Amino acid sequence: MPVTLQDIARDTKVSVVTVSKVLRNQGRISAATRQRVLRRARQLNYQPNWIARSLVTRKTFAIGLLLPDFTHPFFAEIAKAAAEALRPKGYHLVISYFEEDPEIEKSEVESLVARQVDGLILASAQPPEKADLFRSLRSRKVPLVLIDRPGDDGKCSFVGSDNEAIGILATSHLVACGCRKIAHLRGPKVGIAAARFTGYRKALKKHGLDYCPKYVVNGSYEDSRGYEVMKQLLSIEAMPDGVFCYNDPVAIGAINAIREAGLRIPEDIAVVGAGNVHYSDVLAIPLTTIDQGTQEIGHQAADLLLRQIGAPRLLRPTEILIEPKLVIRESTNRARMKN
Repeated sequence: MPVTLQDIARDTKVSVVTVSKVLRNQGRISAATRQRVLRRARQLNYQPNWIARSLVTRKTFAIGLLLPDFTHPFFAEIAKAAAEALRPKGYHLVISYFEEDPEIEKSEVESLVARQVDGLILASAQPPEKADLFRSLRSRKVPLVLIDRPGDDGKCSFVGSDNEAIGILATSHLVACGCRKIAHLRGPKVGIAAARFTGYRKALKKHGLDYCPKYVVNGSYEDSRGYEVMKQLLSIEAMPDGVFCYNDPVAIGAINAIREAGLRIPEDIAVVGAGNVHYSDVLAIPLTTIDQGTQEIGHQAADLLLRQIGAPRLLRPTEILIEPKLVIRESTNRARMKN
């Protein structure tokens, strides 16, 4: 027969409630009692009965995390941070991805809700004009936190970066480096790409530079696309001397195209990405980028969702914007040219 909390309580001469608190790492339990309970649980090879626990608590202690692409380092780092925040609270992540497809996203959401996860963290690909998915989740009172991509007109809690500020910060840095013909490899058709583009245009205007439509191309979100569109920009008359890329993978693709053309980085073209993914500093040309606070996004989203789950009544939506930070590396370091 499987080992129960009652077995551990009897052997350690404490209450079942105390055993439960020790195993969930909760409550004020003395170190000696905690060690005694944990030691006996290991000796008996105790395994939690999640079905029984769910029946008592009406929780599954599972959180759904839905991502457009979990192979992307940005989302992988968010997933890692969210798991780190949830694990000590006794929750586990169930990760799904939907390939930037809104219909697959809906299907995956419904599947996780049917499995009675306690809440959802979602980087949604739903078009701004279609909010039926969010309305459905709200009507069923499913705890939900959107990450990276805001949606539903502020009716859902959101944790992410200030994307307009990212565009302003990246473009202004290129101006400060002496760039005057600044291109932008724009992201996919999601709100954050539009916000970064708006920041790009605002920075140009602020610094007295004209906006030139031929310098803006769709770079999507992959390095292969960054490579392709950067080659297009290199073929036009008066090619750019600086480029702000939607994210780091796109910037890496752009760098490959620039180097293949025999041009120097940053002397001929300076490059800025966004995301500060974990390998950006070890590239052949370390990439200047905008740090979006991926770890903080994951931690804050998990904490915000747990507050919703634990609240006795529905909480008002909360928006948490992480301030972006410029990380300067060799891809824009023109100061070394003067040394």
